[in-house]
Amino acid sequence: MMALFVETRPVKALPEYSSLTGESCGVCHVNPGGGGPRTLRGLLWAARGKPVQLPVLPAMLLAPDVNNGFELYGIACAGCHGARGAGSSAMGLSGTGISASATRSYILRGIQPLGMPGFKVQLTDAQVDALSDFVANLADPKAPPPTDSYLLAPPQLHARPANPQSKSEGN
Repeated sequence: MMALFVETRPVKALPEYSSLTGESCGVCHVNPGGGGPRTLRGLLWAARGKPVQLPVLPAMLLAPDVNNGFELYGIACAGCHGARGAGSSAMGLSGTGISASATRSYILRGIQPLGMPGFKVQLTDAQVDALSDFVANLADPKAPPPTDSYLLAPPQLHARPANPQSKSEGN
């Protein structure tokens, strides 16, 4: 016999929750459009029974030990603004001319009417500086778009016989 779990309380879809909570879907979901894997905050929200008030996380770094602007952008921004800053569920950043100081302010405080969360307690000052510089470079109309690849050192192969013998004995 197979038992099915049936939720007895009404469950609302993400757009309704977004309008009730006043937060964008990207606050609780890795995909800013909603659905799919949840962020830590989204997991906590679900564990608490999906209340209208979203839980506030304690000061927790989003990307400990990451100080590269490109990597930080991929972690915190690319889901909404696109991998190359062309835009996705949020506005494009490429070629907009937004300054590093304005970008820094947006990163720290967010832009609530547009659904952008603030990252004040989730990024260190050094991370905010690196991310602001990277986004300002994206916003520079003369700057080339970022590449999707890292420069890696050539592989080094180290091989030794699995069964070293002084004489070859054949089959």
